[in-house]
Amino acid sequence: MSPPPNDAVPAGRRAEYARATQRAILDAARDLFVRKGYFGAKVEEIARTARVAPATVYAVGGGKSGLLRTLIESGTTAEDVVAVLATMESIDDPRELVLFVVRSTRLVFEQWSDLMRQVAAAAPQEPTVRESQRVAHAGMRGGLARAAQRLADLGALREDVDVARATDLFWLHLCNAAYFIRTDDLGWSLDESETWLAEALPAALLARP
Repeated sequence: MSPPPNDAVPAGRRAEYARATQRAILDAARDLFVRKGYFGAKVEEIARTARVAPATVYAVGGGKSGLLRTLIESGTTAEDVVAVLATMESIDDPRELVLFVVRSTRLVFEQWSDLMRQVAAAAPQEPTVRESQRVAHAGMRGGLARAAQRLADLGALREDVDVARATDLFWLHLCNAAYFIRTDDLGWSLDESETWLAEALPAALLARP
């Protein structure tokens, strides 16, 4: 993984090495965070897995806390997130919009639940992890707020539900903690969860036709 000396490599190639090194470090960090937990994962082990020196982990990723934040921020700005937001703005049928949000959060949960479960476990003990968790929550709530606003623009919300309450109802049903309750505590499959959400959320949010 260690590149040749900088003076022997063109600038474009150095940038490629830098991106590949960062990607290897992030992949190693995510794998170890999931398997060993935030506190169980060590910088030295991340470096060994990524085939770099420990100093490189600190220089490129800022240590464990920086790596965790970078991983989470990458999930809130990924191209598929941008595509989801654009699709929400294009849907004109309120129920279809709610079901699209349900399906989208399920897919995100499937992709990120292993890491976010470790984040939730470590956050009470580590301020930097709590901050990363806050970033994740803010990103998700922002997307849900846009869905709530779209429903309001369509005139689809119940009379007793404004945009702020609709955002809260989306969050109450779709945040990671809600998914953890259904999957971990209640033992529901994600299919069961999605089926229930497809009935519960429209009933909570939408005015009757």
